Amino acid sequence: MYNNIFDSHAHYDDERFTDDLDALLTEFPSVGICGVVNCATDISSCQKSLEMAERFSFVHFAAGIHPHEAEKIPSDYIDLLYKYIRNKKCVAIGEIGLDYYYDFCQRDIQKKVFEQQLQLAKELDIPVIIHDREAHADVYELLKKYRPKGIVHCFSGSYEMAKETVKLGMYIGLGGAVTFKNAKKPVEVAKNIPCEKIVLETDCPYLSPVPFRGKRNDSSLIPYTAEFIADLKEMDTQELIDITTKNSKEIFGIDE
Repeated sequence: MYNNIFDSHAHYDDERFTDDLDALLTEFPSVGICGVVNCATDISSCQKSLEMAERFSFVHFAAGIHPHEAEKIPSDYIDLLYKYIRNKKCVAIGEIGLDYYYDFCQRDIQKKVFEQQLQLAKELDIPVIIHDREAHADVYELLKKYRPKGIVHCFSGSYEMAKETVKLGMYIGLGGAVTFKNAKKPVEVAKNIPCEKIVLETDCPYLSPVPFRGKRNDSSLIPYTAEFIADLKEMDTQELIDITTKNSKEIFGIDE
């Protein structure tokens, strides 16, 4: 069994965990999971994430507005976010970014809300967790403008774009999608980006790794992703886990 596993991106406030959340999280330390960052998507999930982090010592959270929610926010959302960010269990602003795959929100509104949160992260010197779906050029331009520290999660761009993202000081988040049969770009990124710039994640309950694709994901499945990436890199899986956990803790300023 592997140990020292850190899940840098989860959504345990999702309704698919309603029935067994506490039992599931209680078991995590016994299966080698040392840390989880639960990523909010709106103000309501900020509160749920905070409450979860207060119940479990190894759970931390990120507070932010997801691009899908950018049209629904209250006018004082920055002030509301600030209250959560001040909490000692909040380690990042996220999940924030741009999503041009769905038409849930107008692009100009997404950009405005994303940029405001990048400004807040810069002001408070706190990492960001970035969502980028088919919006690579616009995300990269704003990252280049504000130079935040943090993670581009579920990285779906090319290896060339990954290299440029790393040059900006960002880390690459990889999860179960890298194990999918058609995942040519994530595989190239996973194989060639140094371990020192990679973090492991689930994005649970979504994106379970093969052979669990289509089923509910959770942090206990990270070893399947880790084994896949370690095989690509021709290295020991526990070594990969240890390096990526060290990366996550350094990004988020977690000492334990």
